[in-house]
Amino acid sequence: MKPKYRRVKKINNKNAQGEFYITDLPEIAARDNIVTKVHVTKNEAEIMGCNSRADLAVIEAAAQDRLRAGIMSGGVTMRDPSTVYLSHDTKIAPDVIIEPSVVFGLGVEIAAGSYIKAFSYFEDSKIGKNATIGPFTRLRPGADVGEEARVGNFVEIKKATIGKRSKIGHLAYVGDCKMGEDVNFSAGAITVNYDGYDKHKTTIEDGVMVGSNVNLVAPLTIKKGAFVAAGSTISDNVPADALSITRDEHKIRKNWAKEYRKRKTKKS
Repeated sequence: MKPKYRRVKKINNKNAQGEFYITDLPEIAARDNIVTKVHVTKNEAEIMGCNSRADLAVIEAAAQDRLRAGIMSGGVTMRDPSTVYLSHDTKIAPDVIIEPSVVFGLGVEIAAGSYIKAFSYFEDSKIGKNATIGPFTRLRPGADVGEEARVGNFVEIKKATIGKRSKIGHLAYVGDCKMGEDVNFSAGAITVNYDGYDKHKTTIEDGVMVGSNVNLVAPLTIKKGAFVAAGSTISDNVPADALSITRDEHKIRKNWAKEYRKRKTKKS
């Protein structure tokens, strides 16, 4: 806690209600020979008591308004400020654009020029310059998205670094991963990081192409420039510039569907 707030730490809840009262501060200050004065405020929410969930909602709304005003005065654009929820430590650089219905949990930092699209949720995460995030993106603790990266619809990232200009467009999960630059992580691809007991790391080097509906079973390293074919489940390391593919042999059973429908029709 900052030195000028050290007296707040001296407030205790040794009273009939078992509550902490900020009105104890003048007495605490007087012990240090500090003179307190009366200040008249027009903002009732700053001084109101909080004795119910309804009171808490009023105070939270006032705090959010103040946080939003501070962020916007620093050069951030909010398309619909009333729908954006911030934490006390949210750090957003100038020239960031935020669309409606975005929630910032604790520990979020966004660098200049990034575009945050609607219905996204962030906590304990970093976003680099000129990145595009959302809509419907979730960044969980430890997510670190690089400059000019693109993270899109229904993507979840946890404890992972995403390199510059890498793209995770939609319907993907990246957890416990170090992803390099210029990677394309396609729709439906996931890092399989949990074996039921422990978490394991996936390393994806620069320029890798991960196809749609790919399972990367960690621990695993995909070397620079490699391609992973769509629909593959990969559990071995992939060399640089190689193609990795795991698929069953394609089989066609002629007239199977026709015979199946016949059997079903007879039973009904």
